[in-house]
Order: sequence, then C-alpha cells, then structure tokens
Amino acid sequence: MIKPSNIKIAVASGKGGTGKTLLSTNLFYVLQQQNCNITLVDCDAEEPNDRVFFKGTMLKSLEVTQKVPVIEESKCTFCGKCHEYCNYNAIFILPPVKIIKVIEDLCHGCGACSVACHYDAISEKDVLLGNVNCFSIAQQSTVIEANMKVGVYSPVSVIKEAIKEAGNSGIIILDSPPGTSCPFIQTVAVADYVILVTEPTPFGLSDLRQSVETLKTMNKTCGVIINRAGLGDNAIYEYLKQEHIALLMEIPFDKDIASYYSKGELFVKYKTEWEQPFISMFNSIVEKYGDSNN
Repeated sequence: MIKPSNIKIAVASGKGGTGKTLLSTNLFYVLQQQNCNITLVDCDAEEPNDRVFFKGTMLKSLEVTQKVPVIEESKCTFCGKCHEYCNYNAIFILPPVKIIKVIEDLCHGCGACSVACHYDAISEKDVLLGNVNCFSIAQQSTVIEANMKVGVYSPVSVIKEAIKEAGNSGIIILDSPPGTSCPFIQTVAVADYVILVTEPTPFGLSDLRQSVETLKTMNKTCGVIINRAGLGDNAIYEYLKQEHIALLMEIPFDKDIASYYSKGELFVKYKTEWEQPFISMFNSIVEKYGDSNN
C-alpha cells in the first residue's frame, strides 16, 4: 500500500548508462498501478526516451522560447557597451570597421545588452529552444517530456519549463540528465529527495562520488540504488558505509532485465516480484521526506 504524499524525487547519476531511466520508468509504473496521482518528468532534454515505455495520448505541446537581441546597425554607434555587458561573449564587435553581430547560440537571453544600450539600437526576438510535451498515460498519471531543439546550446530553460508544468501536486519523479553540470543541478534543485543510480565498478564509484559531493553543496539528501549488482567489486559498498548513505535497493546484473529494457519494456510487468521492493523503497522515502496528505 502506498502512503499518499506530495513529493518530488529526482533520479540521477554522475554518468550515463547506469540505469536512471530503467529505475524511473519502472517506479512510475509500479506507483501508477497503485492508483497514485503521479507524474514522470523526463528532464534529459537532449535525449528524452521515457515515453518509449508507455502508450499515451498527447495532451499538449508547449514551445519554449528565449528572447535574443536584434541590433539595428543604423542606430548603433559601435560604442561597445553591449559587448562589455555580455557575460557570455554573445556579441561580436569590430568598431573600426563597424561590424557588430549577435552570436545567438551563446546568448542566454539575460537582457543585459538592452540595458547597456542608450541609443535604442537593440530590440528582441523570440528564438525556439525546444518543446515540453505532455502525455496522459492513465487517469491520474502523466509523462512530461523536455525536448530540446537540435543545435541549442543549453537544455536548462526547457528543463525548467517541463518541471514547472508538472506543478506541485502528487508524486513527481524527475528523470535527471546524466552528469553533474547545469542540467543535473536544475533538475535536483527542486527535489525533496534524490535517488542516485550507480553500478559497482570503478567508473560507477568515481561518478557517484562527484554526484554526492555536488548534492552536499546543495544540502540535498540522497540514497543509492546499485544497478547491475554483482558485476564488479565491493568498493562502492564501503564508500556508502563511510559516507552514511542509505543503500535503497540492488538490481542484479540480469540478462532478462537488460533484454526487456532494450525492447522498450518495463521489467516489473514480467518480474512481478519486484513490485513490493519498489513500493517499500518509496514508502521509506515518503516517511522521512514526503508531505503526507493523511
């Protein structure tokens, strides 16, 4: 039995391929079967794939845009103030030959250049960054997909809009992008609890350390799921004991689980004995970090 709660849980890791999506999609399915009000947000905007595992109906698709400066050269005095104000080097200027251009891929839409210009030479236009797609999976379950446009410099704005679309009601699972850079930070920043997925290998431990240290600076509490357990050594277990980090679950190195995943299938549908461990893990997190509706 699931304990009712409003809670945001981020599923993250320091590297790709550890099993974040495996864990996120199967946890979502198990809670969905318990008639929970639940939303899965695919925050891996560069390579979203959570909805591959579900059949749903698209509810809406929202465009995510950013304001980018447009410089009217006939009004520009080539004073260079806009270039000085830009922290992202998005404005290229050669005053002696009166050349000034906006490098749109570097622009973060902060508007500093407009403030800097005293000659009314800068206006703004909307540039498409990506889309947020919302799918209804069942009566109380939704998948939200952050999907960045190819060639866009950063997925952060698209991720922010996807998380915003999820709201604050019910259970929200955030399937984080890999790594510990800005997209990871943006995803875990709103989470009440972070599940780190790793594997018992030297690379898995190295990247887990980076994730844990990053979360410490953000005052975020985390637990760990070891995927492909039995594959490597015991160093990762020793690290968890040393850092007093909870080991939430172990998923074995299992050919059948890998096969189901490669086919876009949820392994808990076929290995039903895994439903209760997922439920127990979730309830243990809610007991400590959830905002209970009871």
